[in-house]
Amino acid sequence: MTKPRPRNGLDDVSKTIVEQLQEDGRRSYATIGRAVGLSEAAVRQRVQRLLDAGVMQIVAVTDPVQVGMGRQAMVGVRVDGPIQPVAAALAAMPEVDYVVITAGSFDILAEVVAEDDDQLLEITSTRIRGLAGVRTTETFVYLKLQKQIYTWGTR
Repeated sequence: MTKPRPRNGLDDVSKTIVEQLQEDGRRSYATIGRAVGLSEAAVRQRVQRLLDAGVMQIVAVTDPVQVGMGRQAMVGVRVDGPIQPVAAALAAMPEVDYVVITAGSFDILAEVVAEDDDQLLEITSTRIRGLAGVRTTETFVYLKLQKQIYTWGTR
């Protein structure tokens, strides 16, 4: 009898692999294999399946300020009409790194990363407010990033 697959589609071995890579994205497949009881090749295959399925990404996370992006803000957007086209247009903007459709007082939240206040003003007042369907926006400028993690695990 086979064990039923968890609701999220990840077995305990895949969860451990994800957690190992969240601790250190450069960790070798051999090291991960020892931790989960698989060969290096088996870990490589599982990692590739997780990447292909969109379960995870392996990326370098930068500090925006250290790479010349001195201003970040969350922009709340209220939309008239269909929300999805506006969300897609926001997601296509290179300065927007996060877009989520929400329930509540805003239809969409979008995080904008800009070089400075002038660029943030141009993005919010011209490009975002100029999108068809955007009724209103409210911009929340970040003063200090208190916490940002990428290690919430696989629960």
